[in-house]
Amino acid sequence: MAKMLRSTLLRGIFTRNSCVNAIKCAAASSNARRLAVCPSELHQGPLRFFSESATLTSSRWTDSNNTKPSASEHVHEEEDISVFGDYSRKFSSRRSFRKTSPEQQLDLKHRDADEDDAQLLEKFKSRTGRKNTTYWYFLQCKRLIKEDKLAEALVLFEADMLKGERLRPEEYNYTVLIGGCGRVGYLKKAFQLYSNMKKRGIEPSDATYTALFNACAESPWKQSGLEQALKLKQELLKKNITLSAISQHALLKTVAFAGDLKSCFQILREMLQNGQAITQETFHYLLMSCVKDKQHGFRRALQVWHQMLSIGIKPDTQNYNILLRVARDCGIGDPGLASALLLKRTEEVTPKLTSGRKSHRTKVKEEMSCQPLDMDAFESELFVDTQSHGQAKEADFCLPKEKDQCEIDASQNETQMLTVSPNGSLTCQPQSSRLPNLLDPSTCHSGVVALGPVNSASDRLALIGNLEGFLEKMAKDGLEPNIKTITLLADVMEPGSQSVQSLINVAKKSAVTLDETFFNIMIRRVAKAGDLNGAKAVKALMVNKGLVANAQTFCSIALACRRQKDAMQLLTEMESCGLVPNTHVYSALISQAVKRLDYAYLHELLQHMHKLQVPPNDVIIRQLEFAAQYPSSYDKLKSRNTYLDKIDGFRGFYKQWLEFMPGQETPHPWEKYRSPKPETKKDGVTSQHQVSE
Repeated sequence: MAKMLRSTLLRGIFTRNSCVNAIKCAAASSNARRLAVCPSELHQGPLRFFSESATLTSSRWTDSNNTKPSASEHVHEEEDISVFGDYSRKFSSRRSFRKTSPEQQLDLKHRDADEDDAQLLEKFKSRTGRKNTTYWYFLQCKRLIKEDKLAEALVLFEADMLKGERLRPEEYNYTVLIGGCGRVGYLKKAFQLYSNMKKRGIEPSDATYTALFNACAESPWKQSGLEQALKLKQELLKKNITLSAISQHALLKTVAFAGDLKSCFQILREMLQNGQAITQETFHYLLMSCVKDKQHGFRRALQVWHQMLSIGIKPDTQNYNILLRVARDCGIGDPGLASALLLKRTEEVTPKLTSGRKSHRTKVKEEMSCQPLDMDAFESELFVDTQSHGQAKEADFCLPKEKDQCEIDASQNETQMLTVSPNGSLTCQPQSSRLPNLLDPSTCHSGVVALGPVNSASDRLALIGNLEGFLEKMAKDGLEPNIKTITLLADVMEPGSQSVQSLINVAKKSAVTLDETFFNIMIRRVAKAGDLNGAKAVKALMVNKGLVANAQTFCSIALACRRQKDAMQLLTEMESCGLVPNTHVYSALISQAVKRLDYAYLHELLQHMHKLQVPPNDVIIRQLEFAAQYPSSYDKLKSRNTYLDKIDGFRGFYKQWLEFMPGQETPHPWEKYRSPKPETKKDGVTSQHQVSE
């Protein structure tokens, strides 16, 4: 009670009522001491009471005998006065009180964590007290993948979402990243994500398996991707998981890109057993598998094409484009076998459509409701024994002389057809629409005996109607050529100014805008024929169209620079355009010099490369190693050859050149998608781990 009275007096409350009330409270307490101030003295005025209050605050309350306090008691009183009210002062300035947020609790929990963990928690500290959701991370990763920023998407998922905010991922978080890895062929990372997904107990969806098979298909190492896809397929079979049609097509794509056409038929059988429809996409991959067969690919692609038409599936633009790739890259194999299989009499079995307008849904249903494939007959015909079947068919085609006979010679630009007139005399007719187009089996009549030699891409294009017949067949199917179609035609047609103008007219008619790639391919085709002036003329036409020549343009022209003078002029012109000659340009020039063993030409090119410090790749090294070799039959000790002495001079210069040239390392295909490794520290846990190692 003494403290209560003291606080009242210190606050300067001098009214009579307050003092009386304080004294009454003190007197009511049984443990309180008797005060030395009488109530009658309070009526003497405020000055009198002030002096008494000062006395009370400076000394200890005394009893009725008025004993004086000791020195230690005075010190204790001063300490009590100095700390009086400090505890309440700590909270006097606070206006409101709030509950602790999850971030504050997390901060208290990890107060004694390492410095890296503290910085990571501070990074993800939210002002609003909320965390980002898993779906928000899904949308951000999807956006980054569309912008070709796969590495940033992986860091966002692994570092920010899993380690930073410690969220539990969902199936769609993994699927979108596996799909992004699949598009660029990042096979290792795709299956790492799949493994982490299973460890967390997350059930993969059908889209996840489709993305994994697509990663196997797009892998730079096709055989490794095929093995990984077959392991995944066996894993799904053990789990009794049935793949959907989309996943089956992704698996078919993997097998086709690996060039395993027989395995493609196994997948086709599984699709038919599961009741899945055979569509245009199915034949996309069958034709792609034929591209990998460089010897018999063109013949097999035409057989696949005929089978596609026989079951009522109309080809699309992509089918036509793939067929042009096959004509460009693959041979026809044995001409006798090809004649027996491709020129046999066939009847049109494509179902006829009734007249009248049909909705898009009806057309899709008609496409899906195709006739089932006769897999046994199709496979036996495609993989027929070359020798035995060819001999049998050749015997079957030995027709009597009085019957009509003809032969298609694709090696001639003006193909002629030999026929027998009714009076028995042979007549020669020029190429016309009467010649069969192998894209349409109904035009292959019994009068065709055999195919002539087919050696080049332009010869194979002639078998499918040349430019006019090919585009006419596309028009019958209701299709228009796109820029890819015209570019592939430029790479297949016979080089020349007439071909360039024909394709320009086709592009104009189809409203297709030609780009640099088209003209670069035309320049390369003309340059390979050795026509340097023609290649420069196409380049001038390209510039007139408003396009800019790039490094690929000069690389294509370099294929026609057979003299040192032409090569130096090309390099000077390239530098005047602001372009630095790259490895591909020098490789094209070196190939022309090596073909003629022009060592002065090679010497000048290597000096130019040293001047610009262009590092050679493995292709250039192989070219130069071939040029520096002696003939196998040459003995330097037995005879002397003035021409071969030039090799000695080049070998010495080549050795010195290798010492002063930087080497070019081939970058790893997955390098730009890998996240950077954390730097090792010299102290702390990392240094202890290094010491233990």
